[in-house]
Amino acid sequence: MISYYKKVLQNYANFNGRATRSEYWYFFLANLLISFGILIFSGIGFVILDILGILIYLICIVYLLAVFIPSLAVAIRRLHDTGRSGWWILLGFIPIVNSIGWIPLLIFYCQDSQAEENQWGPNPKKTVEAKPIE
Repeated sequence: MISYYKKVLQNYANFNGRATRSEYWYFFLANLLISFGILIFSGIGFVILDILGILIYLICIVYLLAVFIPSLAVAIRRLHDTGRSGWWILLGFIPIVNSIGWIPLLIFYCQDSQAEENQWGPNPKKTVEAKPIE
């Protein structure tokens, strides 16, 4: 899980290419766990001292802002992997459609990769074959 998290952060603002289901979902899970962990510490901080809770809460906001671009990039690369344009992600940002727009996105994120190469690159799940020795 850590390797997928690092991989997404290394491709910080890379909106080109493809991302596997594992890469997307492990990054999603890591973000969820980190955010909840920080929020739990924030709650504990509020019990101890109000200012401490506020500082930890601000750390959570800074973290979420820091991973917003990589989260967006990996989501778009995941859509590319299923053969769709990254513009589909806008379903989640339209206020009226937002109440149901996440459903097709969730379905797209759960779908398997396109087996063949598509306009965004080769299938990332296929291993690189060894070149023959000359």
